[in-house]
Amino acid sequence: MEKEELVELQVSGMHCNNCALSVHKLLEKKGLHDIYVDFANDEVKFKTDDPTSTPLIIKEIEGLGYKVSEDSIPIEEKSYEKIENKFYFSLLFTIPLFSHMFLPFHWLHNPLVQLALCTPVYILGCLHFGKSAYHSLKNGIPNMDVLIFIGSSAAFMYSLYGTIQNLGPDFLFYETAATIISLVLLGNLLEKRSVSQTTSAVRDLMLFQEVKANKMLNGEIVEIHSSEIRPGDVLVINSGDKIPVDGEIIWGEASINEAMLTGESLPVEKSKYDQAIGGTMIEKGSIQILVTKTGKHTILSQIIELMKKAQAAKPTIQKLGDKVAAIFVPVVVGISVITFFLAFYAFDVSFQKSMLNAIAVLVISCPCAMGLATPTAVMVGLGRAAKNGILIKGGNTIEEIAKLKFMVFDKTGTLTTGNFKIRALDCIQISEKKAESIISGIEGYSNHPIARSLVTELSLKSPEKMIFIKVTEEKGLGMTATDSEGNTYMFGSMQILNSDEDPGNYSLFLKMNDILVARIAIEDEIKPEAVNLIKTLKKLNIIPVLLSGDQKKKCEELGAVLGIEEIYAETMPHQKLAIIDEIKKRGKTAMVGDGINDAPALTSSDVGISMSDSSHIAIQSAEVILLKSDLSSIDNMLKIGKHTLLTIKQNLFWAFFYNIVAIPFAALGFLNPMVGALTMAFSDVIVIGNSIRLKTKSL
Repeated sequence: MEKEELVELQVSGMHCNNCALSVHKLLEKKGLHDIYVDFANDEVKFKTDDPTSTPLIIKEIEGLGYKVSEDSIPIEEKSYEKIENKFYFSLLFTIPLFSHMFLPFHWLHNPLVQLALCTPVYILGCLHFGKSAYHSLKNGIPNMDVLIFIGSSAAFMYSLYGTIQNLGPDFLFYETAATIISLVLLGNLLEKRSVSQTTSAVRDLMLFQEVKANKMLNGEIVEIHSSEIRPGDVLVINSGDKIPVDGEIIWGEASINEAMLTGESLPVEKSKYDQAIGGTMIEKGSIQILVTKTGKHTILSQIIELMKKAQAAKPTIQKLGDKVAAIFVPVVVGISVITFFLAFYAFDVSFQKSMLNAIAVLVISCPCAMGLATPTAVMVGLGRAAKNGILIKGGNTIEEIAKLKFMVFDKTGTLTTGNFKIRALDCIQISEKKAESIISGIEGYSNHPIARSLVTELSLKSPEKMIFIKVTEEKGLGMTATDSEGNTYMFGSMQILNSDEDPGNYSLFLKMNDILVARIAIEDEIKPEAVNLIKTLKKLNIIPVLLSGDQKKKCEELGAVLGIEEIYAETMPHQKLAIIDEIKKRGKTAMVGDGINDAPALTSSDVGISMSDSSHIAIQSAEVILLKSDLSSIDNMLKIGKHTLLTIKQNLFWAFFYNIVAIPFAALGFLNPMVGALTMAFSDVIVIGNSIRLKTKSL
């Protein structure tokens, strides 16, 4: 199978969630994957197995009535294409037309004056809603614009017939046609502005990239834009400046505020050889950095991409709304037709009143609110999580978080600090100095917290390291290496011991040519926030589980201190996988881990949670990355997940409730089309407003 290619397009002309749904459904019908449609920012992304089909897909999107560009630069809308200007234009004619109902000016009651005022608004409606309705029907994806177009056209054509036949004021509904179009345009305008607030977290992050930079060039400092920076450039960054891209500090010291990345308000002290992350800010000091990553390769860009993908991933709860919205338009048209015939023929209601009731049913129906209910809440929830240093990779993960029954923890580097000290070194057949040299050399190739701690401690004690020609790491076992003389070494847990070899009270073992030559006892400290987290989980009826490759005795001691009853010790990666699968049968399960040996379990669990200082493989395997190694982030994650799901349920309730109540009221004649159009516009705003409330809501 060919590798999937990501296609990014700029699509202008999408004014509401209804437009975005039309594009999304079209791309789904084409069998594309990882579809992301953001009408507020005119962005469309998808993955395809066949990149040569992209021009055809672009043509089909244009067939829906939108403009498409493959350039990353947004398409500049002409002034008459902007939704604001369309609304103001229609309002200019609608106000005098509508005012004839309560102003005593006889000329406003003249059918020809009303026709003259309504015609420009109706033509605008045909171009805006009619064009979209036609293309949606042609592509078999009927949208909300079909209802608006039928409703406004019915009112206009009926009034035009009354004017031509001179049938009197009872046949004139020009103000209804114009008001429907104006109010729905107002709804589109409010929706676009409101949704742009729900995506502000991504936009805020993108703004961090738009900065100037001071580049060292031939001994002089030259100011350039961040887009002109290339890997290998040397940048000078002073107090108060933003760091434009990722790099390594080659000169100077600074206090760097990384709050935008981790949510941590206290600045981090950094000096030579430390990593500087693009988007963070220097509060005090001055540094020079050697640029290592630019553009899409920087940590900030990857976070932005992950957030966009997360917003595109649909929670299971949204599928209900999608199914209803898919059949909604034809059902509403059917109800409208039945309303007209029952009122006119069965209940002897006047033709005009029957027509108005049918139009009201069309106009008041609002699948937009259903379509907006989930994505707006997910966007705000993901944004709030990101500002708290919690990166959630999928909108569907939010729902999983809210339903967790078990949380499984790795021990080392997760519940404990991962800062190990050597308590005892027992050398059996080699000198202490040689043992330290071998261990320091072999562990330098591992990213495991124990390995990092041992290398740091041994480097201070003895800077000598043995050189190896080949080193490999085996999950759950340890390191294997070969030196230039052909000697083989193994360093790892008690799993590498033979049955006749005594582990004693030691944790790690060194073998040379399959003979045990040294043993190490290490000690680790519990993270200060671990005890409170376990208490919080129990209050939330989430069962904590300890799953570790460490010795049973050590795991039981840790479990006793923290209050964890369910413990699995001395497990290999494949065993961790089997245990996670068993726990999942009892309820939704999260796994919190940080090492290469946790990767399979992180992938298998319903929600994989990884620390930011974890191994690269662990980060790739997880659905949630905690940008702070502080375990209290998990408490925040659970609260955000719970309140986001609650907001989605509230939104869906109001969206369904609105339609269930409004359609019968309209069919029975209690709501005229103009009131219907107004309430339809504001039902969207209520749903979006409830989602935006999640930004500042107390958790």
